[in-house]
Amino acid sequence: MTAETSSPSAIPFRAETRQLLEILIHSLYTEREVFLRELISNASDALTRVQFEMLTRRDVLDPEAELGIWITANPDERTITLRDTGVGMTHDELKDNLGIIAHSGARAFLKAAQEKNASTSEIIGQFGVGFYSAFMVAEWIRVNSRSFATDAQAYTWNSTGEDSYTLEPGDQTERGTTIILKLKEDAAEFAQESRLKEIIRRHSDFIPYPIYVGESKERVNQQIALWRQSTREVTAEKYDEFYRQFTLDFQPPLAHAHLVVDAPVQLYALLFVPSTAERTMFSARKEDGLKLYARKVLIQEYSRDLLPEYYRFVVGVVDSEDLQLNVSREAIQSNRLIAQIRRVLTNRVTDTLKKLAADTPDKYTEFWLAFGRFLKEGIAMDRDNQESLAGLLRFRSLQFPDQWRSLDEITAAAGDRKKIYYLMGDEERALAHSPHLDPFRKANVDVLWMADPLDPFMLMSLKTYKDVEIVNAAVEQPELPAEDTPAAESDEPALPADTLALLLTRFREVLGDRVAEVRITDRLTDSPARLIDQEGGMGEEVQRVYRMLNKEFEKPARVLEINPRSPLLKRVGDLLNDPTSSLPPLVIEQVYEDCLLIEGQHPDPAEMVARIQELMKAALR
Repeated sequence: MTAETSSPSAIPFRAETRQLLEILIHSLYTEREVFLRELISNASDALTRVQFEMLTRRDVLDPEAELGIWITANPDERTITLRDTGVGMTHDELKDNLGIIAHSGARAFLKAAQEKNASTSEIIGQFGVGFYSAFMVAEWIRVNSRSFATDAQAYTWNSTGEDSYTLEPGDQTERGTTIILKLKEDAAEFAQESRLKEIIRRHSDFIPYPIYVGESKERVNQQIALWRQSTREVTAEKYDEFYRQFTLDFQPPLAHAHLVVDAPVQLYALLFVPSTAERTMFSARKEDGLKLYARKVLIQEYSRDLLPEYYRFVVGVVDSEDLQLNVSREAIQSNRLIAQIRRVLTNRVTDTLKKLAADTPDKYTEFWLAFGRFLKEGIAMDRDNQESLAGLLRFRSLQFPDQWRSLDEITAAAGDRKKIYYLMGDEERALAHSPHLDPFRKANVDVLWMADPLDPFMLMSLKTYKDVEIVNAAVEQPELPAEDTPAAESDEPALPADTLALLLTRFREVLGDRVAEVRITDRLTDSPARLIDQEGGMGEEVQRVYRMLNKEFEKPARVLEINPRSPLLKRVGDLLNDPTSSLPPLVIEQVYEDCLLIEGQHPDPAEMVARIQELMKAALR
């Protein structure tokens, strides 16, 4: 035994270490209970390492010892003892591993923080600070360790987290490491076995080695990391059972995705699409986000960085071998790594939904009714994945009002036409009676209903699908082969020119500046009139978005187009020559307000009642 190791040696930390510990203890972690998770993670690593040593060499101390972690607490003395039968540490390993802050360079760390003008959590991963998180709760820490090597000497490491630590020969006879923490007064809660078990079940339930608390022989960590099993080994019943335990949702999920990926990152994940977007008061998942593990150790309860916001309804777990165990669990360090995981998971969720739609259309309809608005949100926000998301959209339409159809089905039915038509409104029932549809009914061309409040946001981004234009039926004429007849041609003769001129004049007089213009159109067949936006003005999609966001804007006056073949307007034209009739102004007002009502823009439909009653009395004379 050398002079260096024959007696206790006080080893000073570098001058900056105390300042660094202050940063770690008070800035890095947001929940003090994570100290136990860190110590258990280190013990698990030590057990994994000794397993490897036993496979590759014979001279291992205590080869028959159970691989496990034992935790005891003494509330009276405010102490916690954590013991493992892992690889253990020598004198030099204790010095290097538990003095890693000084070893890695506190000065370099602080300099990096200043130069990068970044939060410590963004650059701290290289310094290995998990063990030191225990000083959040401990007045002092003692580590007794004996290496797996049969001829190794046991050593004891002591520190109060101040200016130095000591190393001296120890009396531990078994292989592994024993850590004793003297708790601060305000951390006495952690000396209660019930509290320790709660923390273990929350953060370390999937550690692959048994964890025992107190004198009990029953392991505290019970769950099997189902996501790390081969997909061939897991039955549908096991997936559903895991989902029930994970969410407390007794309705089976609509779909799941089980990932085992080696590249570009080593990744395991088990993701579920719930049957409903609503959480009950009994739900185990209180927030959006995936559970994020590093080597089966929970590092984030609700991670919203692993999927785009529009997939926030997905629940499940993600476990990566590439995430470091000895860095802050509260702030994920590697943006590059998280971006890679995000791409892999996003693509898999999209593929899972496509498969659900192809294999079980009825079940996909359930999904669409529950989560369709999230996909529309994604199209508005995510240009990179817009087309793949657009393939997941479903619509009802003029020709298929009771069916949900995809854009692929709609484009296939359109044949050679290079346009998909839509119509916006507040309700599908109102859209079905829209005058804008007259030429499309006549031409037998389908039009999609867009009655969801998110549709305008989506349509501002979604202009094409697989090179087919997506256009507003209120603005566009139906695209027809050249040999077909005009869509809006009608068997009804038009009003005589002089009567039509008088009718236009009277419409303009009655409506005044409520409309930008009144003009004739040949697009209408059944409806007497319609309202359209002025050419070059603010589009309907933008107007609806402004209204949804409660943003003030000057609502542009619209153009009223009237049908010169409408039987109703012909009767009004006849009455214009009767100076005693009071009906023309009433009918003109009602025609205009009917258009507003169908468009979902009438400010007060109740005010029409008196006028409608006047018209009814006139009709009964």
